[in-house]
Amino acid sequence: MAIDAHHHLWNLETGLYAWPTPAEPAIYRSFTADDLAPELGPAGIDATVIVQATDSLADTDAMIGAAEGHPWIAGVVGWVPLMDQGAAERALGPRRGWIRGIRHLIHWESDPDWLLRSDVQSGLDLLAREGLPFDVVAVFPDHLPLVPRVAAAHPDLVLVIDHLAKPPFRADGWDEWEAALRRAAQQPRVFAKVSGLDTAAGPGWTVPELRPAWEVALEAFGPQRLMFGSDWPVCRLVSTYGQVVSATRELVGELSASEQEQVIGGTARAVYGLPP
Repeated sequence: MAIDAHHHLWNLETGLYAWPTPAEPAIYRSFTADDLAPELGPAGIDATVIVQATDSLADTDAMIGAAEGHPWIAGVVGWVPLMDQGAAERALGPRRGWIRGIRHLIHWESDPDWLLRSDVQSGLDLLAREGLPFDVVAVFPDHLPLVPRVAAAHPDLVLVIDHLAKPPFRADGWDEWEAALRRAAQQPRVFAKVSGLDTAAGPGWTVPELRPAWEVALEAFGPQRLMFGSDWPVCRLVSTYGQVVSATRELVGELSASEQEQVIGGTARAVYGLPP
């Protein structure tokens, strides 16, 4: 089963979303599951995981509603208030059946060390007890170096680095990014998403341009700890859905059939505990 482990849905009419803005005209509109559905079959994708796009329970409930109405949506990476363990437990209660992971937009927090705050640690402990992975918006250089520290402090917590922490394809800092990603990968319960590489590279990206980041991630994590995500509709800034899937299949094409299946579905099923 081929799984897209990272895409979004949003309804801008609700006023919940601070981003996108009119400065991103390609994605400055509402996107529903019905918009994505026609893209899946031609790309050979069987199931998906929706990921939160703003820190609110209303957004999480909207994703759950979409999942209930579309059988190909296998799970939801939602949001709960990690800074208040009691409130997080109450929020998880009625939503636990659909929620397969949690994310917080840490890159929007004024404190770059938000993940290390004392009032967040009990929330992360809660996720570990519940067996829920935490998706890390590990924007480099502010957040990626925090991942091994959080992993060491919470050894039972699964961490998933989104978008390989956005490699600096056309900017300075490649060596620092690579070193930080490799340090994170030394923690056995840290995984990473091969997603968002097209937007990290920018307009006119090519598969050969993306390949060095893929090779670093593959060597650091191995296929058993990597998973594919389209980052749709954000990818529409520079790509079509089909282009992203095709590029990923080309990158993994050097692997064995079983390893390719791992990246394009198996890892996501294992990490998020998705139903068969």
